[in-house]
Amino acid sequence: MVQSGFIAAIDLGTSKITGVIARKNEDNVISVLACETTPSKHSIRRGLVYNIEDTGANVRKVINKLENRLSVKIAKVYVSVAGQSLHAIKHTINKQLSSSGIVTENVIDQMRKEAEKFLPEMSKLYKIADVEYVINGKSESQPVGVTTTQIEANYQMIVGRPNIITNINKSIIDRANLEIADYVVGPLASANISLNDNEKELGCAFIDFGAGTSSLSIYKGGKLRYMVEIPFGGAVITRDICDLNFIEDDAESYKVKFGKTHETQEPGFFNAFTAKPDIDLSKFNYVIEMRIREIVDNIEQQIKLSGYEGQLGGGVVITGGASQLKNLHLYLEKKLSMPVRKASAKKTSINNFPELANDPSLTQALGLLLYGWENCEAEMEEIIVDEEPDKQVEKPKKQPKPKGRGFFGKVEDMFGGMFDDTDEEN
Repeated sequence: MVQSGFIAAIDLGTSKITGVIARKNEDNVISVLACETTPSKHSIRRGLVYNIEDTGANVRKVINKLENRLSVKIAKVYVSVAGQSLHAIKHTINKQLSSSGIVTENVIDQMRKEAEKFLPEMSKLYKIADVEYVINGKSESQPVGVTTTQIEANYQMIVGRPNIITNINKSIIDRANLEIADYVVGPLASANISLNDNEKELGCAFIDFGAGTSSLSIYKGGKLRYMVEIPFGGAVITRDICDLNFIEDDAESYKVKFGKTHETQEPGFFNAFTAKPDIDLSKFNYVIEMRIREIVDNIEQQIKLSGYEGQLGGGVVITGGASQLKNLHLYLEKKLSMPVRKASAKKTSINNFPELANDPSLTQALGLLLYGWENCEAEMEEIIVDEEPDKQVEKPKKQPKPKGRGFFGKVEDMFGGMFDDTDEEN
C-alpha cells in the first residue's frame, strides 16, 4: 500500500479514458504513482459524454485498475471538461479609486469576485484562465501598491454550453460512485504542463490534437489571449480511412503505422493481410491529407481571427494523440509559415515515469494533476480494537453522496436540460 494521500484525475477522452494517481511536492512537481487507460468505445464523442452508462462503467473500470494496482481506495477525482462549445472571451471590469487611491489586495479580490459572478449569455463560466491589469493605459503585472484613480482588469473567461458537465456528473457521481473534486478545462491543463515561459511570453499557437476535437490556444505576453475548440480530430481521419473498405480498428492501426501527411508522397503499396488487396499508399495518405488540410485551414483561420497573426515569436506547439501522425509538423510548418515544436509533459513538471511524460496522448491527463490540491484517497475509520489484540481491523469510511457539487452543480440545476448537445455528438 502506498503512503497515505494522493491526487487522482480522470481524463474523458474521445478515444480512451485515462486515470492517473500522483503526488505533488511544494514546488508543484508531480510524482506519478500509477496510470491506467481503457478505450472509450464511442461512449464519448467530441470530448462530450454521450453514453452515460458506458462512460460510468469505463471510469469505474479504470478506477478499479488503479485501486488494485496500489491497494488504495479512491473517493474523488479531478475530471477534464471539453467540448466544441468551449472558447475564451474577454470580460473587462473597471474600478474607480479615490484621488489618492492605492491598489490593494482587497481591491484585486473584489474585482475577481465580481468577475466570477459574470453570466455570459446562453453559456456558463467554467474558468477564469488569466487576467491582465491596466493602469494609466499600461499593462501592470503587479498592480498591488500602485497609486492610481482607476484600474482595469481584462479577464480571459473560458465559457461553454451550460450542460457540458450534466452527463459527466451522471456518469462519474451516479454510475461510478465517485465524488468530483473539481472540473478542469482540458486545453488549459495541456498548455500548463507543455508550454515553457518563453513560448508564452513571445507568443505561440498551442494545438492539442485530440481524437474528437482539436483545441487552439493563443498565448502572448505570458497570458492566454484566445482559445477555441475545432470539431475535428484524429477520429474523423480514421473514419475517412474506413471509406477505403476497412473496419475501424484496422483503419486506426494503419493510420498509426503507415499514415503520414506531406505534399511529397512516394507511391507504394502495403498488404496488411494476405486476404486483403494491396492498397495504394499514395491514395491512402491522400485521404489523410485532405482531412488534415481541412483541420489546419480551420486553425489558420482562427489564428487570423485571434488578431495575433504574425506576432507569435514562439511558433506553433503541438501535442495530443493525433499529433503523432507522421510529418504533421512539416505540413504545419509549411502551411502556417512558423516553426513547430512537438510537445508532451515538461520534465520539470514530472520527475518520474519518462515513458508517460513523453507520450503526447497523455499530456492532458497529466496536466490535470497540476490543478489538484485535495487528497483524493478514501478516508479510513479509526482502528477498531477487538478484545483479542491481534484482531484489529481498519474500515473505510462510507463516502456520502456529493451534495450540491458547488458552483457548477448549482448552475447546472438552474439551466437543467435547456441546451441540447446533439450537434456536438455527431
